[in-house]
Amino acid sequence: MAPFLFEPQSDEEIEHSEEEEASEPESEPGSEPEESEGEEEEDEQEASRISKEKKKKKTQSPWDFAKYTESVAEEHARRSTTSVDEKISKALKQRSTPLAVPSQNNDVDDSSDSEPDKQEDYRPDEEDEEEGNAGDSKSFFAPSDGASFHADSFLQLHLSRPLLRACEALGYAKPTPIQAACIPLALNGRDICGSAITGSGKTAAFALPTLERLLFRPKRMHAIRVLILTPTRELAVQVHSMIEKLAQFTDIRCCLVVGGLSTKVQEAALRSMPDIVVATPGRMIDHLRNSMSVDLDDLAVLILDEADRLLELGFSAEIHELVRMCPKKRQTMLFSATMTEEVDDLIKLSLTKPVRLSADPSAKRPAALTEEVVRIRRLREANQEAVLLAMCSKTFTSKVIIFSGTKQAAHRLKIIFGLAGLKAAELHGNLTQAQRLEALEQFRKQEVDFLIATDVAARGLDIIGVQTVINYACPRDLTSYVHRVGRTARAGREGCAITFVTDNDRSLLKAIAKRAGSKLKSRIVAEQSIHKWSHIIEQLEDQIAEVLEEEREERALRKAEMEATKAENLIAHKEEIFSRPKRTWFVTETEKKVAAKAAKASINNDKSSGKVISAQEAEDLKMKEKRKREREKNLPRKKRRKLEAAREMLEDEGDDDKPEAKGANKKEKGGLSLVDVAYRRAKAVKAVKKAMDSGKIVKKNKKNTNRPSHKSSSRTQEMQELFQADMKDKKPKRRGAGAGKKSKSSFKSKSRYKRR
Repeated sequence: MAPFLFEPQSDEEIEHSEEEEASEPESEPGSEPEESEGEEEEDEQEASRISKEKKKKKTQSPWDFAKYTESVAEEHARRSTTSVDEKISKALKQRSTPLAVPSQNNDVDDSSDSEPDKQEDYRPDEEDEEEGNAGDSKSFFAPSDGASFHADSFLQLHLSRPLLRACEALGYAKPTPIQAACIPLALNGRDICGSAITGSGKTAAFALPTLERLLFRPKRMHAIRVLILTPTRELAVQVHSMIEKLAQFTDIRCCLVVGGLSTKVQEAALRSMPDIVVATPGRMIDHLRNSMSVDLDDLAVLILDEADRLLELGFSAEIHELVRMCPKKRQTMLFSATMTEEVDDLIKLSLTKPVRLSADPSAKRPAALTEEVVRIRRLREANQEAVLLAMCSKTFTSKVIIFSGTKQAAHRLKIIFGLAGLKAAELHGNLTQAQRLEALEQFRKQEVDFLIATDVAARGLDIIGVQTVINYACPRDLTSYVHRVGRTARAGREGCAITFVTDNDRSLLKAIAKRAGSKLKSRIVAEQSIHKWSHIIEQLEDQIAEVLEEEREERALRKAEMEATKAENLIAHKEEIFSRPKRTWFVTETEKKVAAKAAKASINNDKSSGKVISAQEAEDLKMKEKRKREREKNLPRKKRRKLEAAREMLEDEGDDDKPEAKGANKKEKGGLSLVDVAYRRAKAVKAVKKAMDSGKIVKKNKKNTNRPSHKSSSRTQEMQELFQADMKDKKPKRRGAGAGKKSKSSFKSKSRYKRR
């Protein structure tokens, strides 16, 4: 397939080109001789003005994160807190001795950081399994014989003039393969399951045909006609911004419904019945259940962006609930760079005769992407931060996204980068929505060079101009690796992806390389710079601890203030608060916990099931077991015996569960054992006697006259009666189950009634 052209420049390139052009006309007339005629100068000025206007048409960026929330400064002023950058600058001012940063007066390290890379080629033994899966499911999917993955212009796709004008304003000249294939089929109302490489324009592929259909809607009837669901808030903001830019020359209205923003504002927007709603699943269900006059009765199009992520742990139940609430007669479209088995299940549930479009199935990753690996040995794992700083201070100095494994690790890296003098922003779940969107806006405008993020930023975010992606924490599987790496080398541009691989992650990396079929290069970072940065990080530990401690104190104060204001509001507006209807959810808390436990158990079962693992994985498992046994040998005798006893108990429970599987219901119906009944009765009698002695319970004569026999009988007689009654209850059951065996056998196991 011929490579496609994706015209729009990065926002930064456009700004620089405008500045150059603005400065050129001013300098040129001064350099020209005075003999030049005035007419020629006027012609040149007109030509430059026309070229500027043309450029201005293309300066529109589809993404604008700043307009969605209040500024972070206003938020901090309202909450009476300070930002991390302010805390870092305060710590830098209080620093007594300056640190020796490698970028200053260290010419020796410049040569050590730029040594040639060692190459290691991984050749895949087998082809991708997805092609075989697509062939097996042909019976379910409708044939896509008429779909063409090539179009010279958007005019060939039969779009209206307002949309063509918007495409021209955004600089879209030629449709990408997924757009050329998807738009005509979507205009016909077909259900589509589309997959293409990251950065291939999937958002415009479903937005343009949807807007084209909405141009011919009944305008007198206001209703929610299109629902677009995304897994993350930032991706929802991006899709909403893109649709607004594409619909700027039409009267189509779009609404954003995500968590972290004002619920009241969203309620008012939903009541005005916008044509398109871009939402995250949880907040949308909240509004559908708890907001008045909000429904999906007139929905015509349902779109799931990043469908495989939407069906992962935590989202699956919500997506199925939303699909259930939507009308059956609708158009459904699913889009993602990767497709999983869960997506296939949802396709069979919610789509009717769908067309599967794979725009570029052979190349899962962009062709212009360079992939590298940095090996972190077991003894070097403590210096992983130093390795990252050594690379970011010398080799990769701008437009870098760093993916960390946890929110705490991302925040720590942000503090270290700030104290080391590197401009960085953080993006993770512990931040407010305003802080998250401002971090993206700062990185987009190149106010910061590094964006330290968790997997929140791994899906769908199209930040133009990202040169490098560093996987500081190795991704857990191929899908997350493909999406992380897809933040760079988008739309035919070049990019670099670097992955830190520890000894525990080697097998995972081999599986990734084998399935993806790419050639990985090994990068060796200079020892001197690693030692230098590890020494600097050791010196910074006290300041890092100070910043974290200050944040903890602020958090505690803010929590106390919130509790106080909550109590004041409850006292002042008690009647109003308690008169509000309680917000409901489609699942109770206990059901949520049970579902989460079941999902985790299924994941663990999948991991422990008989999947084919590499030789390295098997060797690692053996080594782990060996180390475990050695550790147990070195334990004291008492602890060792406890471990053995616990294992035996587990084995006994497993053995007991197997025979109970057949007759479990019968045993449950039989009730408690005799020992348990006797123990409980004795405990109850003792408690009653104690209460009577203390005077809490007064004797009643009526009960004594009703049951004189129980009072006169002794404790041994009561136990004998209980034993005989229990044996009588169990006799007929055993005869039926044992097919006519003698009843004498039932008295052989009296030892089981003894207390263990």
